Amino acid sequence: MEFWTAFYAISFYVATLIFLVFGGHKVYQYAVTPAPLKIPTTPAPVTTSGVVVRLLLEVTIFKSLFRSNKWIWLFALIFHLALWIVLIRHLRYFIDPVWAIVALAQPFGKYGSFAMLFGLFALLARRMFVARICYISTPSDYLMLFLLLAIGISGTLISFVTHTDIIQFKAFMLSVLNFNFFNWQTIPTDTMLLVHLTAVILLMIVFPFSKLLHVPGVFFSPTRNQVDNPREKRHVAPWAVKEFETSPASTTSE
Repeated sequence: MEFWTAFYAISFYVATLIFLVFGGHKVYQYAVTPAPLKIPTTPAPVTTSGVVVRLLLEVTIFKSLFRSNKWIWLFALIFHLALWIVLIRHLRYFIDPVWAIVALAQPFGKYGSFAMLFGLFALLARRMFVARICYISTPSDYLMLFLLLAIGISGTLISFVTHTDIIQFKAFMLSVLNFNFFNWQTIPTDTMLLVHLTAVILLMIVFPFSKLLHVPGVFFSPTRNQVDNPREKRHVAPWAVKEFETSPASTTSE
């Protein structure tokens, strides 16, 4: 068995394990963290169905970002929409037979990489040249952008310049997904493909420890997921109710 085949197969297993375990643990922390205050950002919905619609608009068209900054909203929307199309296109490497929607997305996903790169370069320029954003940016902010750019640039070069053996690569990925331990299909060793896969693996590893966790985190944001009904219903966190019931003051009053 070739060294690179074993190396990337094991790396994918390790990266996926880290992504799922630590990412899942972070989501669990979000879910159990108390929200003792009623702090929905107004104007906010006054019904649960309204909250659902609000969250849907946030994660699909970034409604609040549109209200705050139109240029950043445009760049972010272009990047995220193109990223979704590219990800759907990439499903063809992991499923057999290929679903109809994935086959339909192939030409759009292939050229969607240019839109994704445009959005990424625009967001990078914002961090570098907008003084107030540059001031609060940390090395990890740039690392995420550089990893995404490395993935986008290498993937675009594979599609339009260097090319690789896609059939052999799909055979490798299916053997990894089917857990054919130490009997994996050989991975193509094109330099640009290995760069692409290395950047993807690194992104999977750092994802649970980065600001990219805003992906699941938005659903747990109390400024977005709370109903604006402080007058109609008193908001008391579950842990506060238990603490009140067991406090000496409540015992005495009884």
